[in-house]
Amino acid sequence: MRHYLKTSTLFLFILSTTAFWGCGKKKEQTKPRLSDISESVYASARIKAVNQFTIFPAMNGTLKEVMVEAGDTVSENQDLFRLDDLTSKLNSENARLALQLAEENAQKGSDKKKELEIAINLAKEKYKLDADLLKRQKNLWSQGVGSKADLDQKELAAENSKSNLESAKSRLEQINTQLSNDLQKARNNFQISQKQKGDFIIRSLHKGRVFDVLKKTGEVVSPQTPLAIIGDAGSFLIEMEVDQTDITRIQHGQLVTLTMDSYRNQVFEATVTKIYPIMDERSRTFKVEALFKQTPPALYPNLTAEANIIIFQKAKSLTIPRNYLVDGKYVLVGKDEKKEVTIGLKDYQKVEILSGIDSSTVLFKP
Repeated sequence: MRHYLKTSTLFLFILSTTAFWGCGKKKEQTKPRLSDISESVYASARIKAVNQFTIFPAMNGTLKEVMVEAGDTVSENQDLFRLDDLTSKLNSENARLALQLAEENAQKGSDKKKELEIAINLAKEKYKLDADLLKRQKNLWSQGVGSKADLDQKELAAENSKSNLESAKSRLEQINTQLSNDLQKARNNFQISQKQKGDFIIRSLHKGRVFDVLKKTGEVVSPQTPLAIIGDAGSFLIEMEVDQTDITRIQHGQLVTLTMDSYRNQVFEATVTKIYPIMDERSRTFKVEALFKQTPPALYPNLTAEANIIIFQKAKSLTIPRNYLVDGKYVLVGKDEKKEVTIGLKDYQKVEILSGIDSSTVLFKP
């Protein structure tokens, strides 16, 4: 019985103590204050070297030589990779032989031309002979000598000889045109083979630094295979992905604040310099570029970052903490008393108050 009374007394003491502290606990309070506020658009970002590009081969092949390493500095048109060019050499030699043959055939004394020129000369002689015989036969016919059949026969022979001569001349013109076309085709094929021979050497588009070499000697590559990444050695830009719902609010020259895991607790500033006018259909985002106002001491391509593009800024605005706002348009001015306010700009921490309360209003945290 005594044990029961002690337990009851202890229970009542704990209960009353809990009630006392529960009743004595106060809600957090604050007052509106004047501060700067800005509205921004969030964008995921990554760091890229200025003029960063990926090297691709122009054709299929096997890497025979890799001439650079990651970290190297290269100049414009410097040789970077070489593909196995045995096939190219053979094609180039075949094209050279075909060009040589076409040039020989196109010369005045080629066999094809000689055959036709001889045929033309024979046709001329035959036509001259038949024309003379026709002339004599006509003179005889005018004197009443000979028959009409003889005259018709001579006329037919002369016409056939003339037709054969014209046909031979036409064939010579066709041969000349064909040989000229063959010669031009052979020249074109030879030039193509020479260019393809050059494509087996992959060169840098401009000077810069080799950030990565992606393939090794002996690997088979194609025009879709990336070989290396190159860019300016000490110049970097910020490449951001802006959602399509926000892109119309982005303009050149806007301020960008940037945070990176590589520089914790530091905020860097940049300026919007380029807005790409086409949307990526997969991500539904637009690419936007910015340049650092002051470049961090050490940067590397493909570092990730989080960016906020400042759309509006206001100085000395009446603001309250964002977590004091109720249902987007009310604040608590008493423990259970709501008051409607008109809000303006919002960032991740603060809300601008345009009307409804002033700097002397005590607010209770919801």
